[in-house]
Amino acid sequence: MGLNRPVPADFSLRPALPSDAGWIAELRAVVMRADLERLGRWDPLRVRGRFLNAFQPEHTFVIAVEEQVAGVIAVRPEPDALWIEHFYLAPEFQGKGLGAGVLRRIMGGSKDHRPFRLNVLQGSPARRLYERHGFVLETEDPVDVFMVAG
Repeated sequence: MGLNRPVPADFSLRPALPSDAGWIAELRAVVMRADLERLGRWDPLRVRGRFLNAFQPEHTFVIAVEEQVAGVIAVRPEPDALWIEHFYLAPEFQGKGLGAGVLRRIMGGSKDHRPFRLNVLQGSPARRLYERHGFVLETEDPVDVFMVAG
Protein backbone atom coordinates (compact mmCIF):
# COMPACT_ATOMS: atom_id res chain seq x y z
CA MET A 1 0.00 0.00 0.00
CA GLY A 2 1.33 3.45 -0.90
CA LEU A 3 2.51 5.78 1.84
CA ASN A 4 -0.04 8.45 0.88
CA ARG A 5 -3.05 6.17 1.26
CA PRO A 6 -5.10 6.46 4.42
CA VAL A 7 -5.21 3.38 6.59
CA PRO A 8 -8.58 1.67 6.09
CA ALA A 9 -10.96 1.78 9.00
CA ASP A 10 -12.21 -1.43 10.53
CA PHE A 11 -15.22 -2.73 8.69
CA SER A 12 -17.92 -5.28 9.24
CA LEU A 13 -19.94 -7.48 6.93
CA ARG A 14 -23.58 -8.29 7.59
CA PRO A 15 -25.92 -10.45 5.55
CA ALA A 16 -28.03 -8.43 3.13
CA LEU A 17 -31.78 -8.34 3.48
CA PRO A 18 -34.34 -8.25 0.68
CA SER A 19 -35.13 -4.68 1.80
CA ASP A 20 -31.55 -3.63 0.90
CA ALA A 21 -32.24 -4.05 -2.82
CA GLY A 22 -33.31 -0.46 -3.51
CA TRP A 23 -30.31 1.35 -2.08
CA ILE A 24 -27.90 -1.21 -3.53
CA ALA A 25 -29.39 -0.64 -7.01
CA GLU A 26 -28.86 3.11 -6.52
CA LEU A 27 -25.26 2.57 -5.35
CA ARG A 28 -24.63 0.39 -8.40
CA ALA A 29 -25.88 3.17 -10.68
CA VAL A 30 -23.62 5.75 -9.02
CA VAL A 31 -20.53 3.52 -9.04
CA MET A 32 -20.90 2.16 -12.57
CA ARG A 33 -22.05 5.34 -14.34
CA ALA A 34 -18.66 6.69 -15.47
CA ASP A 35 -17.51 3.33 -16.89
CA LEU A 36 -20.84 2.67 -18.60
CA GLU A 37 -20.89 6.19 -20.09
CA ARG A 38 -17.32 5.73 -21.37
CA LEU A 39 -18.40 2.45 -23.01
CA GLY A 40 -21.54 4.05 -24.47
CA ARG A 41 -23.78 1.73 -22.42
CA TRP A 42 -25.26 4.03 -19.77
CA ASP A 43 -28.97 3.49 -19.28
CA PRO A 44 -30.20 4.56 -15.82
CA LEU A 45 -33.18 2.20 -15.84
CA ARG A 46 -31.22 -0.79 -17.15
CA VAL A 47 -28.36 -0.41 -14.65
CA ARG A 48 -30.80 -0.55 -11.75
CA GLY A 49 -33.10 -3.17 -13.29
CA ARG A 50 -30.29 -5.61 -14.03
CA PHE A 51 -29.32 -5.57 -10.37
CA LEU A 52 -32.88 -5.86 -9.08
CA ASN A 53 -33.55 -8.85 -11.35
CA ALA A 54 -30.37 -10.64 -10.21
CA PHE A 55 -30.27 -9.71 -6.49
CA GLN A 56 -29.76 -12.73 -4.23
CA PRO A 57 -29.63 -11.44 -0.66
CA GLU A 58 -28.60 -14.89 0.61
CA HIS A 59 -25.22 -14.47 -1.16
CA THR A 60 -24.77 -10.75 -0.48
CA PHE A 61 -23.06 -8.84 2.34
CA VAL A 62 -23.40 -5.19 3.30
CA ILE A 63 -20.06 -3.53 4.12
CA ALA A 64 -20.17 -1.07 7.03
CA VAL A 65 -17.49 1.24 8.43
CA GLU A 66 -18.15 2.64 11.89
CA GLU A 67 -21.85 1.74 11.55
CA GLN A 68 -22.10 3.61 8.21
CA VAL A 69 -23.01 1.64 5.09
CA ALA A 70 -19.99 1.76 2.80
CA GLY A 71 -20.84 -0.78 0.11
CA VAL A 72 -21.81 -4.29 -0.80
CA ILE A 73 -20.30 -7.52 -2.12
CA ALA A 74 -21.87 -10.80 -3.23
CA VAL A 75 -20.22 -14.22 -3.42
CA ARG A 76 -22.36 -16.57 -5.48
CA PRO A 77 -21.41 -20.26 -5.42
CA GLU A 78 -21.48 -22.18 -8.68
CA PRO A 79 -20.32 -25.78 -9.20
CA ASP A 80 -16.99 -24.68 -10.70
CA ALA A 81 -16.30 -21.34 -8.97
CA LEU A 82 -17.22 -18.73 -6.39
CA TRP A 83 -18.37 -15.63 -8.29
CA ILE A 84 -17.64 -12.24 -6.75
CA GLU A 85 -20.44 -9.98 -7.92
CA HIS A 86 -21.99 -6.63 -7.11
CA PHE A 87 -18.87 -5.35 -5.38
CA TYR A 88 -19.59 -1.65 -5.02
CA LEU A 89 -18.13 0.88 -2.60
CA ALA A 90 -19.66 4.33 -2.14
CA PRO A 91 -17.36 6.94 -3.74
CA GLU A 92 -16.33 8.41 -0.37
CA PHE A 93 -14.95 4.99 0.67
CA GLN A 94 -13.01 4.27 -2.52
CA GLY A 95 -9.22 4.54 -2.69
CA LYS A 96 -8.69 4.04 1.04
CA GLY A 97 -7.84 0.34 1.14
CA LEU A 98 -11.35 -0.79 2.07
CA GLY A 99 -11.87 -2.77 -1.14
CA ALA A 100 -8.57 -4.57 -0.58
CA GLY A 101 -9.54 -5.40 2.99
CA VAL A 102 -12.91 -6.76 1.92
CA LEU A 103 -11.35 -8.92 -0.80
CA ARG A 104 -8.73 -10.26 1.63
CA ARG A 105 -11.42 -11.20 4.14
CA ILE A 106 -13.71 -12.83 1.56
CA MET A 107 -10.96 -14.72 -0.24
CA GLY A 108 -8.84 -15.53 2.81
CA GLY A 109 -11.78 -16.73 4.85
CA SER A 110 -12.95 -19.22 2.26
CA LYS A 111 -12.25 -22.87 3.01
CA ASP A 112 -13.68 -23.72 -0.39
CA HIS A 113 -11.18 -24.89 -3.01
CA ARG A 114 -13.07 -23.56 -6.01
CA PRO A 115 -11.46 -20.60 -7.78
CA PHE A 116 -12.89 -17.12 -7.47
CA ARG A 117 -14.21 -15.55 -10.64
CA LEU A 118 -15.52 -12.10 -11.48
CA ASN A 119 -16.03 -9.75 -14.35
CA VAL A 120 -15.19 -6.07 -14.54
CA LEU A 121 -15.97 -3.52 -17.23
CA GLN A 122 -13.25 -2.79 -19.79
CA GLY A 123 -11.11 0.13 -18.60
CA SER A 124 -12.43 0.08 -15.03
CA PRO A 125 -9.87 1.13 -12.40
CA ALA A 126 -11.20 -1.75 -10.25
CA ARG A 127 -9.27 -4.17 -12.48
CA ARG A 128 -6.00 -3.09 -10.80
CA LEU A 129 -7.45 -3.97 -7.39
CA TYR A 130 -8.36 -7.44 -8.61
CA GLU A 131 -4.96 -8.00 -10.23
CA ARG A 132 -3.24 -7.08 -6.93
CA HIS A 133 -5.28 -9.87 -5.31
CA GLY A 134 -4.20 -12.56 -7.74
CA PHE A 135 -6.89 -12.29 -10.43
CA VAL A 136 -5.71 -12.88 -13.98
CA LEU A 137 -7.40 -12.45 -17.32
CA GLU A 138 -9.50 -15.41 -18.37
CA THR A 139 -11.43 -13.98 -21.35
CA GLU A 140 -12.66 -10.61 -22.50
CA ASP A 141 -14.96 -8.96 -24.98
CA PRO A 142 -15.46 -5.30 -25.95
CA VAL A 143 -17.39 -4.60 -22.72
CA ASP A 144 -16.37 -7.14 -20.05
CA VAL A 145 -13.13 -8.59 -18.70
CA PHE A 146 -13.55 -11.99 -17.03
CA MET A 147 -10.93 -12.80 -14.40
CA VAL A 148 -10.07 -15.79 -12.20
CA ALA A 149 -7.98 -16.29 -9.05
CA GLY A 150 -7.01 -19.40 -7.17
